[in-house]
Amino acid sequence: MKRSRFSEEQIIGILKEGPAGLGAKELCRKHGVIDATFCKWRSKYGGMEVSDAKKLKALEVEHAKLKKLLAEQMMDVSTLKEMPGKKLLRPGARRRAASWVILENRYNQKRACALAGINPRVYRRVSKRPADTDLRDRLKELSSEGRRFGYSRLHILLKREDWHVNWKKLYRIYSEEGLTVRKRGGRKRTVGTRAPMTIPQGPNQRWSSDFVSDSLLCGRRFRILNVIDDFSRECLAAVVDTSLSGQRVARELDQIADTRGYPCLVVSDNGTELTSNTILKWQEDRKVDWHYTTAARKPMSNGFVESFNGRMRDECSNKHLFDNSRHARNLVAARRTDFNPYHDRPRSSLAGLTPG
Repeated sequence: MKRSRFSEEQIIGILKEGPAGLGAKELCRKHGVIDATFCKWRSKYGGMEVSDAKKLKALEVEHAKLKKLLAEQMMDVSTLKEMPGKKLLRPGARRRAASWVILENRYNQKRACALAGINPRVYRRVSKRPADTDLRDRLKELSSEGRRFGYSRLHILLKREDWHVNWKKLYRIYSEEGLTVRKRGGRKRTVGTRAPMTIPQGPNQRWSSDFVSDSLLCGRRFRILNVIDDFSRECLAAVVDTSLSGQRVARELDQIADTRGYPCLVVSDNGTELTSNTILKWQEDRKVDWHYTTAARKPMSNGFVESFNGRMRDECSNKHLFDNSRHARNLVAARRTDFNPYHDRPRSSLAGLTPG
């Protein structure tokens, strides 16, 4: 805007010459202004004193500042809505957001850092950490092979390959690469007094059994009978079929016993297949004790097989779509082979070692 060559005080002084006897035309000719400018002066400053003009000027300056602040605030809100990514929780995300604001909206560095919530010194700081490209690539390969493996298990696998890396650094890289897999937590419930589960002191002393349900692509339901040795944590059987009666369960247990012998105790829930007359006769004829967990909705009452079932759902059932029963049997058999002691899968319950 072009600046006037007359100040407010001078304009008010010119207007006060009118009542002294000079007309409008004489005042315009005397001060070298046109009639339109004089009319604007009279409409804006007519009847005002110099102090009033100063107050008006201060109000105009304050109004301009408020308009500028409001425009900047509206622009900041619009920029925050357009900003890519999720919540800015880490310095790296804040640094990327500030760079995006500077590049896209032409903000200065100070304003962009204030909008992203990062100190300009932190923004300008250049990281001296190594890129660790080989480690990141190998970590991605291992996580793609075991999609549900956490960073602790991946750390064990890397140590076996002579990667000397601290677990805290591995966790940082694991998080930066977005390899974290969320687990759905159950609803918290109040619990009473719990009695610790006794652990067998040798293999083939106690077996645990339970069922897992799933469906094929066509919608037909099938079940998986899992039998676990509680001492060695070995999966003794993972039987897949659309129907698993008490007779089928007894036959599968006999097949396991042909190579391992009969256990001292079998633990299971009180499902209809496992409380049938066939199972009651089987345990009586084989001299095998059978313990039924009667606590409803408490997985820890049969914790070993429930832990195995959870990992099977996480790493097999939720990972694959089953075309038919044969496809399901092949995938479950491969999962059982991967889980059993003769495979190199580390066990958290054994401090990262493999059983056997």
